[in-house]
Amino acid sequence: MRLLFRWLGRLVLAGFVALGCFLGALGIDGWTAFGAAATGARLERMQGSPQWSDGQFVNPEPLWNDVWGSLIGAFNVSADGRPRDPLTVVRPEHSGFERPPATGLRLTWFGHSAFLVELDGIRLLVDPVWGPRASPVSWLGPERWYDPPMALADLPAIDAVLISHDHYDHLDLPTVQAMRGWTAPFIVPLGVGAHLAGWGIPEARIIELDWWDQHPVGPVTVVATPARHASGRTGVDKDTTLWAGFAVVGSKRRVFYSGDSGLFPGLTDIGARLGPFDLTLMDAGQYDPAWPDWHMGPEQTVRAHQMVRGEVLVPVHWGLFQLAYHGWTEPIERVLAAAAGPGVRVATPRPGAPFEPLDPTAEATRWWPALPHRSAADAPVVSTLVEPERR
Repeated sequence: MRLLFRWLGRLVLAGFVALGCFLGALGIDGWTAFGAAATGARLERMQGSPQWSDGQFVNPEPLWNDVWGSLIGAFNVSADGRPRDPLTVVRPEHSGFERPPATGLRLTWFGHSAFLVELDGIRLLVDPVWGPRASPVSWLGPERWYDPPMALADLPAIDAVLISHDHYDHLDLPTVQAMRGWTAPFIVPLGVGAHLAGWGIPEARIIELDWWDQHPVGPVTVVATPARHASGRTGVDKDTTLWAGFAVVGSKRRVFYSGDSGLFPGLTDIGARLGPFDLTLMDAGQYDPAWPDWHMGPEQTVRAHQMVRGEVLVPVHWGLFQLAYHGWTEPIERVLAAAAGPGVRVATPRPGAPFEPLDPTAEATRWWPALPHRSAADAPVVSTLVEPERR
């Protein structure tokens, strides 16, 4: 018995040592990535927002979670949750961006929700994540499937950087640190500027917007739009910064990016106030029936595109990280299936390939493999308070 207690004691001690080493490593590598809390005038402005209530930002339609379904789902992760073979991406040349787009609009998607929009001579870099993982540390967490198609230093001159919210797959510490020497401003939702300032971005380069606020970037106007999501980087700072989508309004062309969002009625209002949009970039991946309000299911992606009055749809939030249980090609396959009925035009650019979505000669590229996947009938995503009749 004494030997048993001695063995158990050593096991507990080893556990504490391992936990201490883990927390120590996290503290060294990850503490800075947690970001900073808003104080002073920044916090006062946040507290004055119509979206602020009882110490945090809130959605008009609260998020619902099936905790048990989430736990069960972890035992049924798709065998094709990430690519089995290396993916081929395009490595664009810097010189290719010197030619202005013939249609007035060009897009380069870098995977997940990172992309470059060129409109009216202005270049906007959106939700750039160039780091190795969507995580506060470089040694643990969802790992990217391929290197960035283009080095940050090789990008053309950027006029503004747009960040939709502070989750790790959208706001990346190594990427922001690499941009400290840039001159481009950051346009972000309320509170996110505290992270940027804590990481060395001058306050003069930080522009924080509430929903429906707008800011000019040369001849185009960037408008922060409502979204149905959440925020936080530590687990205890949930919803203490705002989340948003963006509308980019040019002289002749308009672009809408949903940010991370579940389906919500306000998308119709966005379309009425700021649309129609020549191009929409819509949240289409990392969904599950157990968290139907955090992200759109692919069928809802098509519906949301129609609600904002979009012409060409580019599904984003897929193709780089595994953050859900579904197969990695399932989002795009289901979007294409859902778009076929109403005749919605879906553009499917290969990561890194600059393309003009309004070019009538541009064809959809099927660059991913054909893999088994769940259909809408197999795993329907039904948002609460929006589609109660389907639940």
